[in-house]
This record gives sequence, structure tokens and C-alpha cells, in this order.
Amino acid sequence: MALKLKGVEYEFIEEDLSNKSELLLKYNPVHKKVPVLLHNGKPIVESLIIIEYIDQTWEGPAILPQDPYERAMARFWAKLLDEKCFPAMRKACWSTGEEREKNTEELLEHLTFLESEIKGKKFFGGDTIGLLDIAANFIAHWFIIIGELVGVEPITEDNFPNLNKWMDEYTNSSFVKENLPPKDKLVAVFKARIQALTETK
Repeated sequence: MALKLKGVEYEFIEEDLSNKSELLLKYNPVHKKVPVLLHNGKPIVESLIIIEYIDQTWEGPAILPQDPYERAMARFWAKLLDEKCFPAMRKACWSTGEEREKNTEELLEHLTFLESEIKGKKFFGGDTIGLLDIAANFIAHWFIIIGELVGVEPITEDNFPNLNKWMDEYTNSSFVKENLPPKDKLVAVFKARIQALTETK
């Protein structure tokens, strides 16, 4: 998403995480996970680090705010999304019973903070898509799909009106529409995963 925002041409290599390639293990031997950005033969890993690297390396629309305070706050919220909100969301969607209830409560707590942060804004960074919007992409896109499939409470106009409005703005922007996989493709992928998890229980 960040490369597209900067207008940078790149080659995308899809990784089978159930059978990790030698290429992935070579360029990310520490965490052995995606994403990995390979630039001039050098690997950069971890989503937020990659986004900042892209912003500093290529010209184009700024992804991080120019103001030092706003930039620091954007990093703070992006870290919350990456280290707290995303894990809670993943656990809420892929757990069951009491464990799901517990994980969903934690998720809703994190979303409440984001609800306040986005209030009165079109995007997290203001009028244009920036670091936080890219970091929160998983909320606007795949969480809604998985949540509907597994029965986790979605983000609606009633419970999170500001986040709901942001999701509409974000997913309906022409830039995002052009660069996200089709919903029906994701539904098929997630249904297959849910079925596989059900069969292993």
C-alpha cells in the first residue's frame, strides 16, 4: 500500500506461510515472517519499519506527518495497532467460547481508543491517507469479513460511529479500491481456513 501511495513500481511475491520458502528464511531469518521489502538487495522487515523506510526513501505524498509531535503520535498509535489491536483482533476471530468473549472485550477496549482518535477526521492523518490508515488497513478490510463469518461483533454505526465512518471513507477511496484484493476472494480464503480449523478440533 505504501509503495503504491508513492507511485513506486515493484514485484510482489506471494508467500505460502504453511510452507515457507528459502527466500523468506534467507531474508528474514529472525522472525521468518512476511512482509519483507527487498531494496537494492537489502531486506527490510516488520510492517511499520517498512512503511517508514518507504516514506524516507522515495518522493511522493508524505506518509508520516511532517510535524515532530504529530509524527511521534502517529508512531504511538501505529504501534498500538500493531502490538495490541491486531493480536487481540486475531485472537477474537480465531478463538471460541469464553476465550473469544475475553479476547473480544480486549479488542473493544483498543477500538474505543481508536474511536476517540479518529473523531472529527476524514482519515487518521487528516484529509489524506497516512501511516495510521495503512496500519489500520486490517480493521477496514479483513476484520469485517472474518467477523461476519465467525460471529465477532463488527464495527457499526451504533457502537463505533467514527471508526465506521472512517472505514467507509477509506475503503471507498479510489486509491484503496485499486489496491486491495476483492472481497469475494478474501471470503473464500477465510471460509477455507475456518473449515480447516473446525475439522482439526
